[in-house]
Amino acid sequence: MDISLHTNPPNLVTQYTLQSTNKALETTIERIATGFKVNSVSDDAAGLQIASRLEAQSRGMGVAMRNSQNAISMLQMAEGTMDEMTNIAFHMYELATQAASGSNSEQDQEAMNSEFKALAEQLVNMQVSTRFAGQHLLGPDGMFSEQGGVRFQVGSNSKDGLNVDVSDVVTAIFVVSQDLVSNYSILSQSEARASMDMLIGDSDESAGSGVVSILGFARSMFGAQINALDHNISNLENMLENLDEAKGRIVDNDISKA
Repeated sequence: MDISLHTNPPNLVTQYTLQSTNKALETTIERIATGFKVNSVSDDAAGLQIASRLEAQSRGMGVAMRNSQNAISMLQMAEGTMDEMTNIAFHMYELATQAASGSNSEQDQEAMNSEFKALAEQLVNMQVSTRFAGQHLLGPDGMFSEQGGVRFQVGSNSKDGLNVDVSDVVTAIFVVSQDLVSNYSILSQSEARASMDMLIGDSDESAGSGVVSILGFARSMFGAQINALDHNISNLENMLENLDEAKGRIVDNDISKA
């Protein structure tokens, strides 16, 4: 057997084996501690790159889901205001219908007109006072009155946006509300009949253009966008689940094989 004073092959093999064993043990302990089989680029360079892209997309989708939920809350607030405005318009129509009858005294007409005018002013006030997180939603300064609409980021891609443009109908509601305050009353039977047409649009000339009809159209537009956002959230949840599973297959550690 050869004997060397400078090189000891059996010892070198033992040291190499020990180093390899220690490194494998450190890797195993790290994977058990973190739960990941990819903890650094040296573990799986290609896998880490793919996992990073999936993580970015996953986080973006999580934020997009919150954006969608916030958008729904904003739309529901605006639609809820219009729901109450519709109830007010119905009551105004009832007053106008009552005032259109010849059985009322002058005092009755004045009392009903006073309530009618107060309700008309309330229609305007509700629009200018409706806010979400400090931002006006309706009225001339409202977000939904802006031409071009309001854009919500509802996906992880910059192009994944939902544009809600109800500016024309929201502006129309404010205009007719102001018109009711300034130009309509129910002091006389003829004025009451004109107010009935303005509110409901029963005459041939105003059919479909009454306050209630415009409010109903606006509410249907808000409702359609709320439904679209609900579907978007469901789709994001499904994609997010699949993304997390795909990322898990790359980076998650199988303890049984650690």
